[in-house]
Amino acid sequence: MPKVLVSDPIDQAGLDILAQVAQVDVKTKLPPEELVQIISNYDALMIRSGTKVTSEVIEAASQLKIIGRAGVGVDNIDVAAATRRGIVVVNSPEGNTIAAAEHALAMMLSLSRNIPEADKSVKESAWNRKQFTGVEVYKKILGVVGLGKIGSHVATVARSMGMTILAYDPFISKERAAELNCSLVDLDLLFQEADYITLHIPKTKETAHLINAEALAKMKPTTRIINCARGGIIDEAALYEALKNGVIAGAALDVYEAEPLGESALRELGKSVVLTPHLGASTTEAQINVAVDVAEQIRDVLLGLPARSAVNIPGLRPDVLEKLRPYLQLAETLGNLVGQLAGGRVEQVQIRLQGELANQDSKPIVIATLKGLLTNALRERVNYVNASIEAKERGIKVIETRDASIKDFTGSLYVSAQGSLGEHSVTGVILGGSEVRITDINQFPINVPPTKYMLFTLHRDMPGIIGKIGSLLGSFNVNIASMQVGRQIVRGDAVMVLSIDDPLPDGILEEITKVPGIRDAYTVAL
Repeated sequence: MPKVLVSDPIDQAGLDILAQVAQVDVKTKLPPEELVQIISNYDALMIRSGTKVTSEVIEAASQLKIIGRAGVGVDNIDVAAATRRGIVVVNSPEGNTIAAAEHALAMMLSLSRNIPEADKSVKESAWNRKQFTGVEVYKKILGVVGLGKIGSHVATVARSMGMTILAYDPFISKERAAELNCSLVDLDLLFQEADYITLHIPKTKETAHLINAEALAKMKPTTRIINCARGGIIDEAALYEALKNGVIAGAALDVYEAEPLGESALRELGKSVVLTPHLGASTTEAQINVAVDVAEQIRDVLLGLPARSAVNIPGLRPDVLEKLRPYLQLAETLGNLVGQLAGGRVEQVQIRLQGELANQDSKPIVIATLKGLLTNALRERVNYVNASIEAKERGIKVIETRDASIKDFTGSLYVSAQGSLGEHSVTGVILGGSEVRITDINQFPINVPPTKYMLFTLHRDMPGIIGKIGSLLGSFNVNIASMQVGRQIVRGDAVMVLSIDDPLPDGILEEITKVPGIRDAYTVAL
């Protein structure tokens, strides 16, 4: 009988499901070295946020088939190491959707009606009704930043409460927003018009300190902010100053830049702030939901069935996986690249399998492309199982074609993305059985391997351009690892691709676009 190790507290409903097919050992609070010692005895591992599944653990897991995370985030799992070992990693991306949405709504109402401070006052034998006069949410404007599953539910409920909904999400189509009775607007307009702002986005390089002093200054003095998404999206020091000085009216936070919350001036602000200790998913129902969801997936995998919410590569037989693995990496890389080049909201993506690749099973390649395309928006929430659904929910039209007649390489993959900021395309191939190469950018031929940090320019093919860009980067202490130029005709337009060692410093991209002859410039982080 298979053996399952449960190393964090899991609801009994999940344990009962596992017990149907396996011997279940519950051993919580294991020291890392003990987990490494015993993991080779198990076919499956079920965790929450406490256990760290490092590469050392995975290397020792000689018979492990699946790691199940009873929750959404998989930051505590080395997913890359698990994938290399052929271990399926699953999570529960929807198990706490309602819990998180309801907590955001509860925080909004608590802040509006001063409930925490009023409760404290009554419990201290006071009766100060006038001190706690609140405001209504009815007919107010709610700005929803991020219209994923949680943000969409918040918007739907808020709409039923009589609120007008403005939304910002560069990855959602206008049609999808209309279905939710939301008006899509740019972020500045949302900041300026909203009476309430609720955040439902992952923390990324782009969203870190999205709510900063500059953003807060654009808001109305009656604006209230709710963050039940991720800590670090709000600059807490700037928020404190804005609340203390009356720039905005209030804030309700469930997540923080550092958790647990340490010394913080936010605690001094009284009824203008509501603070909770990361309770978004802390409902009885959510804990049951995530336990049951993940336990069912572990059970299915142990029975030889596919998992429904795998975050790496599920549902492929080992022989098929081995054959397609390089092309899945190619597809994900090209999807990620073209998504960043396109920027803004992607409305249509075209995926064309060329040459001998046109004869392969296209579904995994299409899914891998969509996963790459959506990675920057959704991070760990997008996977090979839900990528197609996420794309559909965002109104992205997917066009799949094949062309076996294209013989530039044995097999190549073409991906284009069309959206609010125009259209971009990339083509890539696999060389030597495993090496990914980019062979075309926007119809300009090149031949470069993708690297972590890249700079792309569109420029006139004229003397001096390359030297000026090199000198400019050097003046900002940016080291160039490699450079290649592609052009269609002499003295026409050309593209330049530079691999750089580190991200570009702030402001340098704007300086690059000022160089005479440079038509556009993009940075990409893969």
